Amino acid sequence: MEKMPAGIKGAWVENKRAVGSRYEAEAAVFLEKLGYKILEQNYRDRLGEIDIVAREGAYLVFVEVKYRKDGRCGHPEEAVAGRKQQRIRHTARYYLYSHQYGEDTACRFDVVSIDGDRIRVVRDAF
Repeated sequence: MEKMPAGIKGAWVENKRAVGSRYEAEAAVFLEKLGYKILEQNYRDRLGEIDIVAREGAYLVFVEVKYRKDGRCGHPEEAVAGRKQQRIRHTARYYLYSHQYGEDTACRFDVVSIDGDRIRVVRDAF
């Protein structure tokens, strides 16, 4: 198996990030229309990354955004499996600590699934 030249690989990663950012922004607008208050986008720390941190009612919501051009690779939300969920939970725990939220803060993990031109929210996904 041949290695991809560095220049091509770098462009591919940059393009993938640009696409991801575009759909994360689209997801944020969609969530705002549903009544979510967006607190942060692309929160990163040494443990991982959370696409969107929002407030909906009494809940602090950690949102993972998944996009698929079409259904050939399965539903977007199926990509948020065990290891990814664990990483998001650890990152969320650190977010709560670093932003001085109390242990009694009601939290939820949602997934925004974008499949072609269809967008939906899976509340309390994990």
